[in-house]
Amino acid sequence: MAHTDSQAANGAAQTAESATIAVGQLRSFIERIERLEEEKAALAEDIREVYAEAKGNGFDTKTMRQVIKIRKMESADRQEQEALLSLYLEALGLS
Repeated sequence: MAHTDSQAANGAAQTAESATIAVGQLRSFIERIERLEEEKAALAEDIREVYAEAKGNGFDTKTMRQVIKIRKMESADRQEQEALLSLYLEALGLS
């Protein structure tokens, strides 16, 4: 019977230790995500400032955003989108 009590106590100690480790890991993950969210917000503000500067110099920011979106695309995807756009515009008599 003493052997079983010892095993139960040992199991409880391991569970408490695991919970402590899990709490520490969870806190670490949360803090890392919070720091990254802060960095993301700061970057978003920097991007807004660049767009504002470009707009102040006469550039159309809506078109700039479109160019950035296109540049992110793979070449094949971009070509497919351009072909579809051309086809649709032609079908509507807009080309």
